[in-house]
Amino acid sequence: MLITGGTGSFGKRLTETLLKHHAPRKLVIFSRDELKQFEMAQQFPFARHPQLRFFIGDVRDRDRLTRALEGIDVVVHAAALKQVPTAEYNPFECIKTNVLGAENLIEASLAAGVRHVVALSTDKAAAPINLYGATKLCSDKLFIAANNIRGNHDIRFSVVRYGNVMGSRGSVIPFFLDRRKTGTLPITDPRMTRFNITLDEGVKMVIDAATHALGGEIFVPKIPSYRITDVAEAIGPDCAKPVVGIRAGEKIHEEMVTETDALQTIGTAHQYIIVPMLHLRDQAEVMAEYCKHHAGAPVSEGFSFNSGRNTDWLTVPQIRALIRQHVDASFDLT
Repeated sequence: MLITGGTGSFGKRLTETLLKHHAPRKLVIFSRDELKQFEMAQQFPFARHPQLRFFIGDVRDRDRLTRALEGIDVVVHAAALKQVPTAEYNPFECIKTNVLGAENLIEASLAAGVRHVVALSTDKAAAPINLYGATKLCSDKLFIAANNIRGNHDIRFSVVRYGNVMGSRGSVIPFFLDRRKTGTLPITDPRMTRFNITLDEGVKMVIDAATHALGGEIFVPKIPSYRITDVAEAIGPDCAKPVVGIRAGEKIHEEMVTETDALQTIGTAHQYIIVPMLHLRDQAEVMAEYCKHHAGAPVSEGFSFNSGRNTDWLTVPQIRALIRQHVDASFDLT
């Protein structure tokens, strides 16, 4: 297996899970940050994990990707420029990594004989209003369409789309935990909601997708939402909470399955699956095939999976418990 962007929070947790529970024959960490690779190598030393390799490289470099993919059968694509303001200010750089990098990985995977590719997406790719979301939507489309050009290659491309990862770098919970000592937690908009998923849940989704995908699916987990005001209350109940206004490119609520997506979406016990539109086949037959394979059923007409209209909400005590479990074990209000 190879993980692009493998030195990030997700890549490190996926690496830990694979080494502990799945005994991969070879595991390659592909990223462009030599310091993070050095630090990760200390966490997973060669003496204990001889199957682990580190490749310096950038998804913008197709030749380097092709070389790194030699002997690889599964790829998890986590590399991306993810910060919304950064993408707005540096649009060409975001496009080169998120869109052209996706194209490079597809072409390199086909050339190298890879069998499964799972790309990470984001809730911001559904009905995007910022450049980051638009590039990830384009990336999703590229990976789904790649199944149409695989020819005789035994390869499947699929996408996993989920919301905010609890405690990930740059997200609101670490930000509030850091700002709590100042006595002020700025609220962008009191109506704001977001989906929430833990890192371990995201890792499990990706492994399941790599194992069970037919090809062309966008997998969306059934996960709870939280209100930004409840996160602030959970972390700093005595803090001032001034409303500062949303940043450019932000939404009040996020969405992972739109009403338009619902026309080709099936639901299972734990997730929604957006089924690919296969233009040379009857879509009803395609839906039936994916429903049977994943033991699911089509969602109702007009359905959407929106963080503001979700039926599953985290309470303030639940948020506190999740922070202690997944972000900061020492978190205490006293």
